[in-house]
Parts: sequence; structure tokens; C-alpha cells
Amino acid sequence: MNVQVLPITSADVSRVAHFLHAHLNTRLSVDMWARALTPPWKAAAPNHGFMLIAAGLVVGVYLAFYADRTIGGARHRFCNLAGWCVLPEYRLLSIRLLRALLKQPGYHFTDLSPSGTVIPMNERLGFRHLDSTLVAVPNLPWPARPRGDRTVTADPRRIEDLLSGDDLERYRDHRDALAARHVVLADRGGVCWAVFRHDRPKNLPFFASLVHVSDQAVFRRMFRPFTRHLLLRHGVPATLLEPRVAGFRPPGAITVPTERRRMYRSDTLDPDRIDLLYSELVAVPF
Repeated sequence: MNVQVLPITSADVSRVAHFLHAHLNTRLSVDMWARALTPPWKAAAPNHGFMLIAAGLVVGVYLAFYADRTIGGARHRFCNLAGWCVLPEYRLLSIRLLRALLKQPGYHFTDLSPSGTVIPMNERLGFRHLDSTLVAVPNLPWPARPRGDRTVTADPRRIEDLLSGDDLERYRDHRDALAARHVVLADRGGVCWAVFRHDRPKNLPFFASLVHVSDQAVFRRMFRPFTRHLLLRHGVPATLLEPRVAGFRPPGAITVPTERRRMYRSDTLDPDRIDLLYSELVAVPF
């Protein structure tokens, strides 16, 4: 078979979006896929991933999201491996897409939703596991105490007023990301920007899946007002969170059996330097 491995350029976004709508997730429209492929943050992205082309047609895709991050005062380049979809008759060639991505020099790689045979494949290629313990917490209508020193808001204008510095910059990067939902929590001790996404595992009711908190101490103190906000303002009955992300395990949390894994490959960064931002978790509302 004459099958080419080519980078996904801006000119290819439309046909890749049609392929992903038809073969990976039909709940997302072609337009939604196209928007997801071009996330709102600025990055020196060499491509949107790689694709397999046979007889001029897209027969396989491995998406990638790129970001330039400042960690410990130094700039680091990240490549997040995202949706991987190959037509059955071309599955034996799938590895060519992964190799094309990993051959790109100078990147730290993350794979935040690998499944099935991808996990042992990643292990053989030098990926390490992040702690992906998952717990569930019911969102309850806790009594709202009339305290003027606490704030819980999802108003974009109020968020802009409360955040500053790097948190404000990262918020603006993610403000228009399709899957990201934003809440800012503030008390006398500080301000926390929290990011969550809506998930519906196995056709269950919507959950809020926590993606990021900017200040774990504030988040812990404001956790009850946060979950109350999710219930009353977003209609979400429960929150799924990883204690690694939240910084603690909430009282009454129930461990959720899951095959979810988080993995990364880096020669220099420790696991505590890897977060879930600038990834498909905020870009793709699957």
C-alpha cells in the first residue's frame, strides 16, 4: 500500500475534522472538531499532529496540541498527544503516526488519556505514569454563609479583575477553549483559578471533572462553596477529581475504579511539573 505519513497543516483541518466526526466521535460536529483542532492559546506549533493518506484520502489521524510553558524560570516546549484514530484496514500502520510525533526534537510529551494497548506501548517508549487516582464527591447545596470575604464567580469580567500575573495569562489562554469551564475562588488568604470540564462517562449524568487549580490551599478551603456553585449554577450533581490535581482528598470522597491513565515522557521534568492544561482535556469537548 502506498500510504503517506504527513503533518496536519492548517489547510488540512477541514478534511481531518470530517474524518474525526465520521470515525472517532459523531457527537462533535465537523465545525466543532475544526475549532478544537486550533486551540486558542499561542504556540509555535509545527503541525496539528500527523495523518495517514492513502489514495488522497485521510485514513488515520493522531492529533497533537503544542504549548510553550515557563517552568522554574525556563521555557519548555510541550507536545500533548491527543485523539488517535485509524481505519481498521490501516491499523498496522498506526505506529508510524506515533513515531512521527515522537521524532520531533526538543519536546516534553504528555498523553493524558491513553487506553488499551496504547498504555504498554507508551511504557516501552519511555513514558512514565502520573498518579491518576480518581475520586468522586457529591455536589451538595451547602448553606451559603453571609461572609463578605469569600468570592465564588464564573463571570469573565470578575475573573479578569481577580486574577493577575501568570494565572491571568493562563486564564486568557484558556478562556475560549471549547472544553474548559472556569471558576475563581477567593478568600482572605488568596485567589484560586479552577478549571473543570463536563464529562458524561458511560451515559451517566454530567460530572464536573477537575482539570486545574492554581492554588491548592485556597481550593481546599473553598471546596464546599466550589461544589455548591457547580450544583446550583451549572446543574452538575458530582465532581470527579484527582487528588494530585486538587492537592487533597476531600472528606467523604469515593474512589472510582477507572482505566484512566496519565502519562508523560521527559528527560528533565519531574511528575509534579506536569499539569493538565494546554491539552485535549481543555480543547476537545468529547
